[in-house]
Amino acid sequence: MLLGMRDDEEMGRITLAQVAERAGVSISTVSKVLNGRQDVAAPTRVKVERLLEAHAYRRTTRSAREAPLIEIVFHELESIWAMELIRGVENVAKAHNAGVVLTESGTRHAPGPEWMEAMLQRRPLGVVLVFSTLPTEVKQQLRSRSIPFVIIDPAGDPDPDVPSVGSANWNGGLAATRHLIEHGHRRIGIVTGPEDMLCSRARLDGYRSAMTMAGLEVDPDLILFGDFHVEGGYDRATEMLSRTHPPTAIFAGSDLQALGVLEAARAHGLRVPQDLSVVGYDDVSIARWASPALTTVHQPLRRMAEEATQMLMRLRAEEPVSTRLELATSLIVRKSTASAPTGSPAGRGGARS
Repeated sequence: MLLGMRDDEEMGRITLAQVAERAGVSISTVSKVLNGRQDVAAPTRVKVERLLEAHAYRRTTRSAREAPLIEIVFHELESIWAMELIRGVENVAKAHNAGVVLTESGTRHAPGPEWMEAMLQRRPLGVVLVFSTLPTEVKQQLRSRSIPFVIIDPAGDPDPDVPSVGSANWNGGLAATRHLIEHGHRRIGIVTGPEDMLCSRARLDGYRSAMTMAGLEVDPDLILFGDFHVEGGYDRATEMLSRTHPPTAIFAGSDLQALGVLEAARAHGLRVPQDLSVVGYDDVSIARWASPALTTVHQPLRRMAEEATQMLMRLRAEEPVSTRLELATSLIVRKSTASAPTGSPAGRGGARS
């Protein structure tokens, strides 16, 4: 216990003046930290944030400037699945007579530091973040300002103290690979996402599990990490299809990567699905309009966003919520998969004796 701490401080009811006194700064400096201003030295900001967190400081009243807005923050807005998430947030926001603000900031792991100040000026009802993790400082800043937040998590596994909505990536990888095995494929390649993203590794683990359960060897040459984009899918598939013993099927970690795989197959003079079967992941709108229509794993992106926004509104109302909600994935079979071609090297590296 800090010496001289009053009873109200012991219960977390610390005032801004008390925070300023303990931090050795002015009340205006504490106010700047609370409002996300960047004109505060980093060591001072950290000291004030730690005091606010230690005493569970919360704003007792919401600002009159608080706008009827829900903010959704991406690291990359130019993606097809971003639109599905936006629509899901909008569906719930409309039911609460709220608008939606879109923000692009930071990397795939966390929003950039400039975002906090701009967001605090807008004063949204709450924030939906499309990131796999959140730095401790960001969590502390949002909580100390009584701004509820939820992560939509198609790409990782957030800390257990962060409310989040995700999907069953391992099951998706398992279902996609089993589908190909059931069609007689033995040399099955995978172009998954970035190696440092947990969803990529989970889908890869599902692939490995399906191969192992079927008694098939997993060839390291047929496992490549991509970037979830068309170009990455094309480059990795080109590399895989140029091998002496290429695969007869490729499981791509996203529908965009699967489009790149389809183009790489055409460049190699291969027909899909007669010569090469292809499975994607996400089931975004373009999957059904690909040529051929893409067999893919349906990730319920819109529903994930709806659930995350509903969770956000429950947090705002100070209702209890689960810290983690994981939605099921399912395989959607279309025209890009078929039986392994006769006379192919599918048996190479096949079932163990």
